[in-house]
Amino acid sequence: MRKPKIVVLGAGYGGLMTVTRLQKAVGVNEVDITLVNKNDYHYETTWLHEASAGTLHHDRVRYNISDVIDKSKVDFVQDTAVEVNTVDKKVILENGELTYDYLVVALGAESETFGIKGIKEHAFSIINVNAARQIREHIEYQFATYNTEEEKKDERLTIVVGGAGFTGIEFLGELVNRIPELCNEYDVDFHKVKLLCVEAAPMVLPGFDPELVNYAVSKLEKKGVTFMIGTAIKEMNETGIVVAKGEDQVEEIKANTVVWAAGVRGNSIIEKSGFEAMRGRVKVNPDLRAPGHDDVFIVGDCSLMINEEINRPYPPTAQIAMQQGEVCARNLVALVRNKAELETFTPDIKGSVCSLGHDDAIGVAFGKKMVGGKASFMKKMIDNRALFLVGGAPLVLKKGKFNIL
Repeated sequence: MRKPKIVVLGAGYGGLMTVTRLQKAVGVNEVDITLVNKNDYHYETTWLHEASAGTLHHDRVRYNISDVIDKSKVDFVQDTAVEVNTVDKKVILENGELTYDYLVVALGAESETFGIKGIKEHAFSIINVNAARQIREHIEYQFATYNTEEEKKDERLTIVVGGAGFTGIEFLGELVNRIPELCNEYDVDFHKVKLLCVEAAPMVLPGFDPELVNYAVSKLEKKGVTFMIGTAIKEMNETGIVVAKGEDQVEEIKANTVVWAAGVRGNSIIEKSGFEAMRGRVKVNPDLRAPGHDDVFIVGDCSLMINEEINRPYPPTAQIAMQQGEVCARNLVALVRNKAELETFTPDIKGSVCSLGHDDAIGVAFGKKMVGGKASFMKKMIDNRALFLVGGAPLVLKKGKFNIL
C-alpha cells in the first residue's frame, strides 16, 4: 500500500515545528515526509535584530536543520519553492518538482513596502541572516570611514529606522548599546551620531500597553533616539528619505543608512499559486487548511486568522506559528489515519515581550506587566523555550541565551 506523501515548504518556526512533531507521531513506514527549505539551516527570526546591530554574531541565530530532523523519517530537500500546482498536486521547485498528498505551506514573510517609491531599491530590511550581516557590516563601514573620507560626513552617521513596531524598536534597543562601542572603536564623537525612528502611526508599538510604551520611548530617547511619530516616509532615494507630517510639512533627511522595519507580508508564492489572499496571507479555516483545498495546510506568516474579540488579524508571531505547527502535525496524523475529526486551532497567547537591548525590555506575561531586567530575563527564557520545543535540551545548550544579566 502506497504511503501518503507529506511535503512541508519552509523550515521557519511553523514548518519546523510541524516536521518535528510529525516525526515523533508517525512510524517509519507510515508516511513519506519531505521538508523543503532554501537554506540548510533554520534561523531565529526574532533574533535577527541583534545580528543586524552587531550585538550577536549571525552564526548564533541559526542552526542546522539536520540537527533536529529524524533522517529515517524526513527527507530534506535544499531548494526554493517557485509555485504550487494544486490541480496536479505538485510543488514546482527551482531545480525540480515534488508531488504531494498533503502540503504544508510554511514559507516566511517578505518585506512590505506599501508601494513607497525607492524603499525596495535603497533600504535595508531585517528579513534573513544574510540581510542582517549586510546591515551590520554597512553600519560598521560608516563608522570606519567617518574620519578617513570627507564626503557626506553627516550622512554617514545618520541612521533612520522606518517603523516603530516590534522589529524597529528591538533593533533600536540593540543599536543604542552598539553605537557607543563603535564610537570608541573608530574614534567617533558620539554626539555626531543621529538615530531617527520614523513612524506613520500616531504611537510607538501600536496596540501595546501605553505605560510600557512610555517606558520604552523614554529609555531609548535617553540613549539618543529621536522619534518622529505620525510622520510618513513618502519616498527614498540614494541620498536619504523624504518624510511628511500632515499635508504641508515635507522634509528631506539625508542618511546613508535606512533600515525598513515597517511591515511584512506573506510569501509571494501564495498569490502566484492562485490562493485567495490578502498581502500574501490566506484566511485559513479553523483547522488551518486553505479554503477549497482540503489537502493544503497554511501556517505561520502566510496564514491569516481573525481575533474575534477585536475583529482584527492575529499578528504573525513566532509564538502563534509554533502553536499552529503543533496543531497542523496532529491534523496531518488524523488525516493519514483516516480519522474524521480535525482539531480547531485557537491561539494561546501567553504574553508578549519587546527587547530594548540585552539587559532591558518591556512585556506582559501571564497577565502581569514587567520592565527592565525582569522583562529581559523573560525574553531570554522565551527564546530558549523556542529552541527547546524544536530541538530539546541539546539545542538549548548549543544555541541558548544564558547571559541573563
